[in-house]
Amino acid sequence: MSTDYGEIIIEVYDRKAPVTANHFLKYVSEGRLNNAFFYRAVREDNQTNPVKIEVLQGGLEVSELKDTLNPIPHENTQQTGISHHDGVISMARSEPGTANSEFFICIGDQPSLDFGGSRNPDGQGFAAFGKVIHGMEVVRSIQKLPTSGEWQFLQKPVRIKNVVILDD
Repeated sequence: MSTDYGEIIIEVYDRKAPVTANHFLKYVSEGRLNNAFFYRAVREDNQTNPVKIEVLQGGLEVSELKDTLNPIPHENTQQTGISHHDGVISMARSEPGTANSEFFICIGDQPSLDFGGSRNPDGQGFAAFGKVIHGMEVVRSIQKLPTSGEWQFLQKPVRIKNVVILDD
């Protein structure tokens, strides 16, 4: 994943979270995330939710592309065994089964995002599907950028230039 701030390499866990991982990989292989953005940075200092998290969110939300696939069934962390630790990438969603083009990367351990966690009232958590294995310094630098509003949108979204699949 090449951004205006540097490179991020993500290991995708397609065996542990096949539905979610393959959905993300389809976005990548079809070039749908090229010219997308990191646009939301949730930090301890900019949220009103009593259950605090630290994540960097990206996808097509603020992009003119909006070329999205159909939402996918929810694969929670109880099913996959992938907990929301530092660097884990996961799908953003509202209700279970609504994950589509938006994803986030955890900054530090975020157990409230796991199945049974209290960040989302339904207790289903979010669908983790991989982990940053190189470039967490890039993720952290973007997440520290200025935000505004109750949704913690970056004042200046950071472009994801392109995303490619690397050979094993």
